[in-house]
Amino acid sequence: MGRRATAVLISGSGTNLQALLDAARAPDYPAAVRLVISNRPDAFGLERARRAGVPAVVVDHRAFETRADFEAAIEDELRLAGIELVCLAGFMRILSAEFCARWHNRALNIHPSLLPAYRGLHTHERALADGAAITGCTVHFVRPELDAGPILMQGVVPVLPGDDAEVLRRRVLEVEHLVYPRALALLAGGRVRVEGERVQLIDEQPGERLVLHPAFSAPPFTRSHRG
Repeated sequence: MGRRATAVLISGSGTNLQALLDAARAPDYPAAVRLVISNRPDAFGLERARRAGVPAVVVDHRAFETRADFEAAIEDELRLAGIELVCLAGFMRILSAEFCARWHNRALNIHPSLLPAYRGLHTHERALADGAAITGCTVHFVRPELDAGPILMQGVVPVLPGDDAEVLRRRVLEVEHLVYPRALALLAGGRVRVEGERVQLIDEQPGERLVLHPAFSAPPFTRSHRG
């Protein structure tokens, strides 16, 4: 199987895009990033793509009267580039059911929580407000419902004493950069099947779809405790 032509859709700085670009430099990585599309002309991710030698285009949603027209322009770019797989990486537009259907089980998204918990925005603030002990990120297949779809891989992050939303955001982002390239490699490598809206891997090993933040390797206690 050849390397699967992949497009990454972004709206902002593109740190997850960078993680995918870095992974795709390896000659044995099963996906090749062939196109980056941003709906914002000022997205720094466009510069990341150019530095990596990957074609980058702007499809500004503000230039279109309807979402259908906007998505048609994106589809034109995907078709011209021969794209097989799509990764949403901080792409801040909701895609229509029609778009999702055309890319059914070929489009991934990454979300900064352990779905199905904390769909939508302000995930870190909500985890802190709930007193959660852990949080993380999820790579899932794109469906019309926001932050829904079969879960492919998750990364788990501890919530530590003294965390605020920004500190927690940065810690989750560290695991996002590990999880997304691994998830794309599983899909592009032909090991993923979706049955009944649940993901199964061919020859799946225990824990293969889970990534733990490096903080979990640190001793949880620094002093002895007596029962």
